Amino acid sequence: MDTDVLKNLTDPAVLFFFLGLTIGLIRSNLEIPAPIAKFLSLYLLMALGFKGGQALGDAGLSGDAVKVIGAALVLALAIPAVWFLVLRRRINAFDAAAIAATYGSVSAVTFVTASEFLAARGDEAGGYLTVALVLMESPAIIMAVLLATWVRSRLGTAASTVEREPVLVGRSLAATDARTLVPEAAHPAGHPGPEETGHAHHGTPLSIKEVLREAFTDGAHLLLIGSMIIGALSGADGGKAMAPFTDEIFKGLLGFFLLEMGLLVARQLREVRDVGPFLIGFGVVVPFVNAAAALAIGTVLGLSVGDLTLLAVLAASGSYIVVPAVVRYAIPEARPSRYFTLALAITFPINVAVGIPLYYAAATALAG
Repeated sequence: MDTDVLKNLTDPAVLFFFLGLTIGLIRSNLEIPAPIAKFLSLYLLMALGFKGGQALGDAGLSGDAVKVIGAALVLALAIPAVWFLVLRRRINAFDAAAIAATYGSVSAVTFVTASEFLAARGDEAGGYLTVALVLMESPAIIMAVLLATWVRSRLGTAASTVEREPVLVGRSLAATDARTLVPEAAHPAGHPGPEETGHAHHGTPLSIKEVLREAFTDGAHLLLIGSMIIGALSGADGGKAMAPFTDEIFKGLLGFFLLEMGLLVARQLREVRDVGPFLIGFGVVVPFVNAAAALAIGTVLGLSVGDLTLLAVLAASGSYIVVPAVVRYAIPEARPSRYFTLALAITFPINVAVGIPLYYAAATALAG
């Protein structure tokens, strides 16, 4: 276990993340141009989807695939429901719904980092884990909106009187930055957001129909799904042709991207003071609780070490882009500085630094 943590911390891509974090914390003027960062994010999605599709094409939809996808959907529904019940005892119900959805969803960057960790140890997971990654996003969003709708019906109002912070608070909030930097769409369903049109969000919650549309037509996920289908259909010859793009330069571009993520996390850490001790503790502890639940389910299902590790990573990570991008419209009463900061500034670094090797060690012990 200690060896795995050390190897992960000395992995070049992870070290670039901490380099970016350090540079950001000392407030250097280093900045990755947004178009380059966005290209890197789209590249990661395309390469991840293609490689997942290749693996899926080789193995097919086996019994393990059905087990993993079923377990992922159960986790995507159960995690936000459980944590909503816990959080609403300590914070307002709208923030509780938004945070619960954030942790019911997933982080594509954490998934990519964990996949590279497994590949280096010869325990690669099945391509169907990429399917699980895609499928876990939407249920969490839908659960959050249903919970918020229930809260509104209980309050008898269409919008809460809870004081909200602006969606955009300069560069420090990083809402605009993150949605162009991480492997997810710049805004839901490819439509211009208020930061691009100049029109501020007016605080009217989205309808269930609109939320479903945003959840299922997000451009980043369509790219991921499309790349996965292409990978599955193109076969071995297609994989060989794409190898220089999806394999040989992948590690270097991941390191470059994690450098930018470190800069972004450093900026977002300035918002932690507004989160509070209880929620900081939540962001530290909950990933391990969620991972433990996934490991328990996966062990009962008899999953392999690789599948078990990535299922735990999916459960442990939180979405800091797709869910916040939809939630800021669907649940305008919730405060972005809470759900966004928790997932990005607290949970993401913990998972990258120690969570991934810990989940791998636990999966090895349970599946061995």
